[in-house]
Amino acid sequence: MAGLRARSKARSKETANATIDVVDELFVVARPEVVAAEFAGPARWRELWPDLDLEVVADRGAQGLRWTATGALVGSMEVWLEPVLDGTLLHYYLRAELPAGRPGRDRTARRVAAEARRRQHAAKALAFALKHRLEAGRAPGEPPG
Repeated sequence: MAGLRARSKARSKETANATIDVVDELFVVARPEVVAAEFAGPARWRELWPDLDLEVVADRGAQGLRWTATGALVGSMEVWLEPVLDGTLLHYYLRAELPAGRPGRDRTARRVAAEARRRQHAAKALAFALKHRLEAGRAPGEPPG
């Protein structure tokens, strides 16, 4: 009986606190209003995060957005835009769980870790794509357009 109890506890620890926590930031030489426009509207959110259904919790204009997320993940997401020097520090936060009860989707620690890595890489790719697009044609040292 003790062996069964120990296995049961180990299994529950594997899925307990199975949180995906992504924090990223990147400096972009562009005004916060210009960066904020990149995240304007539900159609744009669907392009950026096609597997998430986002609902605005706080629209802070040029300071960014905060959403609740459902779909492939359940939790919250935020883009915070902080004016710094001649540009914007783009902060990205995602704190979510894999949804329970979806067929073919396990919530083991390995699965959660893999999803967290995938989301981290996607966040960095999104930020660098935005940076390259908004800074295109700007010579080093020039102020933002």
